[in-house]
Amino acid sequence: MADEPKQMKSIWYLVGLMLLVMGAVIAVAGFLQFIHPPATPTVLADLHPGLWWGLFMVCAGAVFFFGSRNRAR
Repeated sequence: MADEPKQMKSIWYLVGLMLLVMGAVIAVAGFLQFIHPPATPTVLADLHPGLWWGLFMVCAGAVFFFGSRNRAR
């Protein structure tokens, strides 16, 4: 057990981590714009795309991150 080589992390592990972090930042910014809308809204501001895309990125990142962890065999 002590002499077993370490396994490399999958690229999807890092992609999932990046999506989680960036999605969380975008979701928080979208939530803040939902609470305090800008003075001059854009055309589709009522759909709150930052909030939705941030949440989508968090979900996709969680799937990649937790789905690609190295499992003990």
